[in-house]
Amino acid sequence: MSSHVHQDPTVPRGALLAAGGMVVLTLLAVASVRLGFVSPAGDPAAVRVAENARPVASRDLVFLDGADGSVEVRDAATGTVRVAVAANSKIGFIRGVMRGLARARHLRGLDKAAPFRLTRWSNGNLTLLDPGTGQSVELGSFGPTNRAAFEALL
Repeated sequence: MSSHVHQDPTVPRGALLAAGGMVVLTLLAVASVRLGFVSPAGDPAAVRVAENARPVASRDLVFLDGADGSVEVRDAATGTVRVAVAANSKIGFIRGVMRGLARARHLRGLDKAAPFRLTRWSNGNLTLLDPGTGQSVELGSFGPTNRAAFEALL
């Protein structure tokens, strides 16, 4: 003899109400930031403005891809090599960040050899900016080891 167990395919009402409530709260949170009721505290540029942070050190850098997958980083003003990052290097973080920024340039048809600006701010932030696209990367967000890879380029 086989016993047949009947399963109800409906979702419990409480779970649906909870999911709907989460969606409504998310929409309210986003709207409150977009409409200016809540400050976008997570925006590093806004934090720098609020703190009146100023550049402490800055360098324009050119990142050149090697045929073997390496990346050579040159000072844009002097042309001197700051660092050469091998394809299998432990500081591959530089390659990863540059790959994302280079893709944004490629999609816009911009010169891939134009310099990027690396800046250390008075509040301790470290930023890599692509002046061509306006895109920036807050390098402190990736931990101290990855930040140090870029800090060494200053």
